[in-house]
Amino acid sequence: MGGVLIGFAIIAVVILTGYVIARFGVIGPEAHQVLSRLAFFVLSPALLFTVLAEADLHALFSRQLPIAAIAAVVPMAIFLAVALAVWRRKVPEATIGALASGYLNANNIGIPVAAYVVGDAAASAPVILLQLIVFAPVALTVLDVTTSGKASLGRILSQPLRNPLIVGSVLGLVVALTGVELPAPVLAPFELVGAAAVPIILINFGMSLHGRRLLEHPGSRRDVVLAVVLKLVLMPLVAWAAARFLFGLEGHALFVAVVLAALPTAQNVFNYATRYRRGETLARDAVLLSTLLSLPVIVLVAALLFA
Repeated sequence: MGGVLIGFAIIAVVILTGYVIARFGVIGPEAHQVLSRLAFFVLSPALLFTVLAEADLHALFSRQLPIAAIAAVVPMAIFLAVALAVWRRKVPEATIGALASGYLNANNIGIPVAAYVVGDAAASAPVILLQLIVFAPVALTVLDVTTSGKASLGRILSQPLRNPLIVGSVLGLVVALTGVELPAPVLAPFELVGAAAVPIILINFGMSLHGRRLLEHPGSRRDVVLAVVLKLVLMPLVAWAAARFLFGLEGHALFVAVVLAALPTAQNVFNYATRYRRGETLARDAVLLSTLLSLPVIVLVAALLFA
């Protein structure tokens, strides 16, 4: 469990760095949007390409993949139903809220948790694949169409080709599936650029916290609370039920499925929100609150499954 605490502490320090940068105006008032665009169009695509290009196919397509899909779809569907039918939220905001409910931090928190709690750093690979190849393309297509005001069939079909995150993910998966061994000089620039994605996203997230308080906007409070409850309570429960009763997992394999589902909302949700300028407060508060609460949830999961 010490490794998890270290992982969370590192993330907290980087976020705090971003807050300090904003507090003292080190890089100017426009830096927030500049860093967001840099992460969205350059850094994150490079990271996703390298993660998937070097992934183990056996780990990617294990039983953890359908379990992760079920565990994510249920809370996201519930949030969409409540936000659209009951609260009458607009589609972009409802989409960001749905992502906050089921799109988990499988990289910069998931990998340390997988390595130090689960005992296998690659355990989060199926979740990464699912989110990058399925959830992100669908959500980004919806956001692109509903915020641009252009909903033609051609725009919808061409959206994956115009989104760098999807392009990077698909190219990485193609490399993994074909077994192509990329020469080190070819892969090195992508690894170098991609390595900057997580710290830049975390710094940008920390900058967004300056001058704001958690749950300060009354209009988004219930959205944040619902998203966090769905993410940290319902999602692990659904993962446990699916893994135990649908796929017959027990012991360590069951523990892996539930722990991964208990990870907090991914910072990429905030990155998507700032890119499209919709649901930013919801995404920021959901990411921060779920990150703060996920550690005790993971500890509780470990205690219950190994009692």
